[in-house]
Amino acid sequence: MKQFLIPVYLIFLLSACNSHSGHSHDGHDHDHDHENGHSHAVTEVSNITHYPEEKNITNVKQLTFGGDNAEAYFSFNNEMIVFQSNNPAWSLECDQIFYSRLDEANMDKEIPTMISTGLGRTTCSYFMPGDTSILFASTHMGDGSCPHVPAPRADGKYVWPIYNDYNIFVADLEGNIIDTLTNREGYDAEATVSPKGDKIVFTSDRSGDLELYTMDIDGSNVKQVTFGLGYDGGAFFSPDGSKLVFRSSRPKTTEEIEEYRNLLAEGLVMPTNMEIYVCDVDGSNLIQVTDLGKANWAPYFHPSGEKIVFSSNHHSDRGYQFNIFMINLDGSGLTQITHDKTFDAFPMFSFDGKKLVFSSNRNNKGTRDTNIFLADWVE
Repeated sequence: MKQFLIPVYLIFLLSACNSHSGHSHDGHDHDHDHENGHSHAVTEVSNITHYPEEKNITNVKQLTFGGDNAEAYFSFNNEMIVFQSNNPAWSLECDQIFYSRLDEANMDKEIPTMISTGLGRTTCSYFMPGDTSILFASTHMGDGSCPHVPAPRADGKYVWPIYNDYNIFVADLEGNIIDTLTNREGYDAEATVSPKGDKIVFTSDRSGDLELYTMDIDGSNVKQVTFGLGYDGGAFFSPDGSKLVFRSSRPKTTEEIEEYRNLLAEGLVMPTNMEIYVCDVDGSNLIQVTDLGKANWAPYFHPSGEKIVFSSNHHSDRGYQFNIFMINLDGSGLTQITHDKTFDAFPMFSFDGKKLVFSSNRNNKGTRDTNIFLADWVE
């Protein structure tokens, strides 16, 4: 299997929602990327906020200023964002969940409201219907400390951990936990909410593999959606709530299958080869959208429901350069949206389709900081 270097944050946050569960400056693991993760092999000095090639975005505004900030998602009324951060200036040791009103965002001078507990590690936050509470995954019911980040492997392969302490919670905007939607030993994370307000999709290892599940908005009626061997995660609903888009690593050869199973037994996933898939909410009509190679993740539906934006390094000889691309559901019309030399990911459209929020290493003055940017979307 071809290996490559991955930057500051990869995904997975490749959780995380886009993949997975956390990040550090030397290795990033995110769900939804959620958790994905990346560590910089080369530091690109970037003092640019908007590249001239970026024709689909304009009026780019930087919202955060230091540390790793990612997985920023709009409230349903488009007036707020929720995101995760490990900004050391905010006295953080690992990812916690914050939210901010966009018309009051002043995060270079003020710490926004933290709605997670401050214990453990968090990932993949999302507004609940009504915008008065926020969904997120957290390990705080474990020992309360920041969980370990795996040491570099002797074989040089990049992996990120699947923490057994992750469960899914709901907090109000003052940071009070008001509901616990999952409560089991094992990985439950990468949860997002349908625009219809009726369902949640999340990733879980409860079947022995990492599959997608849906549940009703109150945590009831859990149903398994995907069944293929491999990591399925970072799922989002289509604008009409009828479909799901997600990233997946689907090992095929005997060697790949054995490696995947062995790593999963250690509580690890290797997110370096993933493609984008779409299916109906019940798992039917599964189609593979991308066939680009390397890591394709952090997908999100275009407001039309007919295209997908996602992050990928398929075009990078160096491996660690991730940019945002757009593609039709049938795999045609691949278009590059962003052009930072190191890392662009976690795109999300506002629900009115007018804005795009994303995370980037742009304008970080040669540091390893990953910040959140807001832009007007131009068709």
